[in-house]
Amino acid sequence: MKILLTGGCGFIGSAVVRRAIRRDGHQIVNIDKMTYAASEDALEDTLTHQNHTLLKQDICDGARIRAAFAEHQPDVVMHLAAESHVDRSIDGPATFVHTNVTGTFVMLEAAREYFATLSGEKKERFRFHHVSTDEVFGTLEDNDPPFNEHTPYDPRSPYSSSKAASDHLARAWMHTYGLPVIVSNTTNNYGKWQFPEKLIPLVTLNAIEEKPLPVYGMGVNIRDWLFVDDHAEALLKVVTHGVPGKTYCIGANQPRRNIDVVKTICAILDQKLPSPNGARERLITYVTDRPGHDHRYEIDPTSAETALGWKAAHDFERGLTATIGWYLENRPWWEGIRSKTYSGQRLGAAA
Repeated sequence: MKILLTGGCGFIGSAVVRRAIRRDGHQIVNIDKMTYAASEDALEDTLTHQNHTLLKQDICDGARIRAAFAEHQPDVVMHLAAESHVDRSIDGPATFVHTNVTGTFVMLEAAREYFATLSGEKKERFRFHHVSTDEVFGTLEDNDPPFNEHTPYDPRSPYSSSKAASDHLARAWMHTYGLPVIVSNTTNNYGKWQFPEKLIPLVTLNAIEEKPLPVYGMGVNIRDWLFVDDHAEALLKVVTHGVPGKTYCIGANQPRRNIDVVKTICAILDQKLPSPNGARERLITYVTDRPGHDHRYEIDPTSAETALGWKAAHDFERGLTATIGWYLENRPWWEGIRSKTYSGQRLGAAA
């Protein structure tokens, strides 16, 4: 089928493009504004594949989005484009509201107008898949049950608030206008091609270069970790097998404290790339916690696993080892980013 996918040059979006083309044979119309975190390199060989079309445009540009629908006539939409870095949302929330809220509104309106022109089987199988985060549910205490599809919304940061607003818009466009919308919420992703401002790549790259490894507070905040290729598989199952009006919480049941993630990265690197200066845990530096730092995120994926016939294939340690190996083998990519655009001293939204 032909998928109109937004944010396909981002970390998760590029994983979806690679899988959709290589393994499933879908056609992808990839709309990406090419902001600082986007990378054509992440598309690998699919960048020039005959089933891939890259449109470098802003999802907030209604005229160009409507034109893309009219020209390419997609079977489904997968809306992944979003600003996603919590620290950046605290420093500059306006960009997050504009992209995540206004951009989603523009996409929904263009999809609604396009959907109204469809008929027959093409109309029956059209879907608008809105991809979101578990951060919209707020925070959990240590003994709280994980988030699920019925957890009330309680966003705590400008980022999560903007994503919550976009989720509500997507559901409203289904209930008010009949647009067949599906929503999925996921936990923290990791894997290759992740921009080096998020926890795992930042700590990995700093540790490789033997720079300080900054940890917010005492590192006791807990996140549930999902390998990005497993998430890409789940997202494609959602858009092909999901039921309009339903929500799918996608996770891996692999929660870890941030400090334990950092120490595991150090241990893996000490094996792969021993340092003459000793174990890398010596580089851990505790820094002032960020404002409104949520304590714990964790998803119960049972319902999605049952509905989709899907389960995360990678355990955390195996996925993390593969991820670190990839960063060791692809130094030119991240060295260029760090030298030009990023100081490498702040923890990301995962922290």
